[in-house]
Amino acid sequence: MPTASVKIMLSYDYNHFEICLGSDMDLTLKEVNDLRKSAQRLSDEAVRQYKVAKEKASKQCHREYERKELEREVDRIICKPEGERSATDKAKLTALKDHAYWEEHQYDYDDDEPQDH
Repeated sequence: MPTASVKIMLSYDYNHFEICLGSDMDLTLKEVNDLRKSAQRLSDEAVRQYKVAKEKASKQCHREYERKELEREVDRIICKPEGERSATDKAKLTALKDHAYWEEHQYDYDDDEPQDH
């Protein structure tokens, strides 16, 4: 069999994922089918990563709203003398620091994790 190439195209949530794989070697039909399966696995992984990124982006938007509300409350809390701050006030001060931490740690597509396919 002459050179072979396979193309997988997926649409998911109004996004399109396309994987093209090929070989310059003569491949059997089984080898071409294995190449197709590899392309499908890569496409499925792209969709999985998209889902994770979308979920994290959604949570980020929610966190941004919460952060703005929290900043307003913290501005009010900071005006109080430290001795008059309640446990809730102190927790809100810490929560604002936590929001800042999570904003710095964005999703990176799991590129450093080993793939099992």
